[in-house]
Amino acid sequence: MYEFKLPDVGEGIHEAEILRWLVNVGDSITMNQPILEIQTDKAIVEIPSPVAGKVVEIRAQTGTMAHVGDVLIGIAPADVQTVTPQKPSNGQQANRKPEQQPTKAGIAAKGKRVLAAPAVRKMALELGINLADVPGTGPVGRVLPEDVRRFVEQQETAPPEAPVPVEISPEPTPLTAPSPPLTPASPVSAPRPASLPGQEVIEEEPLHGLRRRIADRMELAWEVPHVTSFDEIEVSKLVALRQELQPEAERRGVRLTYLPFIIKAVVQALKEFPYFNASLDMDRQKILHHRYYHIGVATAVPDGLLVPVVKHADRLSLIQLAVELKRLAELAQERKLGLDELSGSTFSITNFGSYGGRMGTPIINPPEVAILGTGRIEDRPVVIDGEIVARPLLPLALSYDHRLLDGAASGQFLGRLKALLSDPNLLFLELV
Repeated sequence: MYEFKLPDVGEGIHEAEILRWLVNVGDSITMNQPILEIQTDKAIVEIPSPVAGKVVEIRAQTGTMAHVGDVLIGIAPADVQTVTPQKPSNGQQANRKPEQQPTKAGIAAKGKRVLAAPAVRKMALELGINLADVPGTGPVGRVLPEDVRRFVEQQETAPPEAPVPVEISPEPTPLTAPSPPLTPASPVSAPRPASLPGQEVIEEEPLHGLRRRIADRMELAWEVPHVTSFDEIEVSKLVALRQELQPEAERRGVRLTYLPFIIKAVVQALKEFPYFNASLDMDRQKILHHRYYHIGVATAVPDGLLVPVVKHADRLSLIQLAVELKRLAELAQERKLGLDELSGSTFSITNFGSYGGRMGTPIINPPEVAILGTGRIEDRPVVIDGEIVARPLLPLALSYDHRLLDGAASGQFLGRLKALLSDPNLLFLELV
């Protein structure tokens, strides 16, 4: 039997949720036929079968997490003759296969050798660790040095197992005095309602799919010390410029929104304040400066939020940005974005104004160190030359990682955005 394991889908992804099986036990399948869908923290990925044959068993259940190297499914290859067990005498099903225990990533099945380099084996020997107990995250379940270190840390910090208390519910206290026993003359009371006053009903729903990945990402993001700075920009010239360019954009089949202008301004500000385009590697105590500009754009989809990435945004014109944003948004709605289109962002933008929001506090998308939130442009009163007049204002919210950036840098970054968006003709000075 061929044991098919969760492959390395790239982009540093070591685990995935089993979202949906496309085959059942007993099905005949062909090579490269899609057999399941997995949900990574980036996208939904279809996994094809590497062999043709018959599905013997499915080990990974829908909704569970699997690691790279975990056995997902057993397939009897089409070119291998299998032996059918004899009919049992006790009347059990003749084709019943013996149960096999699933093999976890990095844990060898009985009789198999653990995959690990000699240096890793030496490390485990010196630490007194059985490598068969260490989950491996390398290709095909190979145990890496960091796997051994992580295993040691978990063993040192794991609390002792305590017995699970068994809760015994006391007899319910009657709401009123007990009624006397019924007699032939006693009237029969109406049936009691299913729920007494004061009782609460809780319905459980599995946390799975995209929402589960979002929850994991938000938990990771909340470890970052966030600070948010707010500002407003008077954008009369931006509104006028967009209106002027819109007919030409429509002639080319593109709807020009404000987002391409904002991306252009953000890229220019990132070039002038490069720490906002960096990331932190706390393990190595390094600041990583990215010399490219990949802008993530938060996009709402029916079951959550995705962040497709506009690669090399500094090389794209306003029209090209509009076309790319439209393409990514459509793929996001159809859940057809590839891993490459959801990975590698160096700075993100979220537009809560597109859904009617005026202001919000955006959450950083690790390993980035900053994110810009934009609100709804609307006419509001401002003071110009001593008079109160109505002008279109664009609210901005800049959240940043306080380990690397501080209030002074935030003020300078927002100040530059304010200058570029209040007079967008300045953006043309930076055209290549």
